[in-house]
Amino acid sequence: MSDPRTKALFVTLEGIDGSGKSTQARRLAETLRAAGRDVVLTREPGGSPGADEIRRLVLEGDPDRWSAETEILLFTAARRDHLERLIEPALAAGQIVVCDRFADSTRLYQGLSRGNLRAKVDALHELMIGREPDLTLLIDMDPATGLERARGRQGHEERFEDFGLALQERMRGGFLDLAREFGARFRVIDGNRDPDAVAADVLAHVRTALV
Repeated sequence: MSDPRTKALFVTLEGIDGSGKSTQARRLAETLRAAGRDVVLTREPGGSPGADEIRRLVLEGDPDRWSAETEILLFTAARRDHLERLIEPALAAGQIVVCDRFADSTRLYQGLSRGNLRAKVDALHELMIGREPDLTLLIDMDPATGLERARGRQGHEERFEDFGLALQERMRGGFLDLAREFGARFRVIDGNRDPDAVAADVLAHVRTALV
């Protein structure tokens, strides 16, 4: 049995925009650190200087700025840099990596939302990334509530919120399909509850994975 105090773990949080996954990722990292674990909290797209530059290219500006194929290449490039410079070194050092979004978001937002491009996403993932998270926590949220929350942030990164409720509904269904497809690593958590209740479920799943 692995020692939960030293075991490395790659945890991702997924969900539609406004699902609360970013808040839950931060809370999880804070709780694990308070328990004495060495935790790296990161996000995608981004997480390394090069990946952050690509993030700005993709998420700011006209929603139709890039073709779907170009977006897939940009996200894959950002993820490769993130993986090389942050994720893999942290895991090799025995740290827990908590990442807000990873490849599952690309499978949906680029592979599904703008055409049937999932095969291209998967081919690039296998070629350039070659790994999946140890545990993926899907924060499942009502699409209308999620979109209202996302638009309420009033930030500059409105790349996907601008596509509207229809995309949110489609993405929610897509994430649930992924949870079934990759059932060994996915755990679905009801995000339509008090954040403390959601956080308790998130922590419980992570503790189980650390044993």
